[in-house]
Amino acid sequence: MKKRKPRPKPRVRGILGLGLDNDDGHKRITTGEKFAIVGGSEETHERMTETVVKTFEELRQRGKELEQVEPKELAEIVHKSAPR
Repeated sequence: MKKRKPRPKPRVRGILGLGLDNDDGHKRITTGEKFAIVGGSEETHERMTETVVKTFEELRQRGKELEQVEPKELAEIVHKSAPR
């Protein structure tokens, strides 16, 4: 019986924000080195952009790159970074 190789740990390579509430016909796309935000109403797109910017600021404060954080830690940072 062959032994299975352990799966490599999942690594985050980038962040994708997808807004689905656009009804005004505008095509909104914002990209950065490690993120892309597509679609959404003006308000939704702005909220997603603000969240991503704050997420990368928090990563910088922690002295980490996106690829260095575990998905669970990233989820916590994104949740904390989302505007209320």
